[in-house]
Amino acid sequence: MAKIRHIAMSVPDPQASAKFYCETFGMEIVGETDSPLAKGLYLSDGTISLALLKYKADEWAGMDKDATCINHIGFWVDDLEAQSQRIVEHGGTFFRELPLEKDSLYYEMKFRDPAGVIFDISHNGWVGAKK
Repeated sequence: MAKIRHIAMSVPDPQASAKFYCETFGMEIVGETDSPLAKGLYLSDGTISLALLKYKADEWAGMDKDATCINHIGFWVDDLEAQSQRIVEHGGTFFRELPLEKDSLYYEMKFRDPAGVIFDISHNGWVGAKK
């Protein structure tokens, strides 16, 4: 069964948001990113990865890059191909994959559900997440 293990928020100031979540909920910073996609920090509560991202372009955010919102959630799955097929069979649509190397530790496939909500699937998970 797929497990939610990743939540990504689009925020204007990842450092300020990280300070809030660390001080308020005891989360820990477990990584950071500055990629063509976004700049941000990864936090964890020991089970779930919370990405606090400032997106660099609308195309990467899948929406207005300056929107402040939960951008997407991620499901840790055992079989990418089988899960992808199930998603499409149930009305989901493929959005993009990142990075392009499937053997990358951080490989994920992005989809939209029938209502347009973005979600990821990954067979490796996310920094700070536990299966």
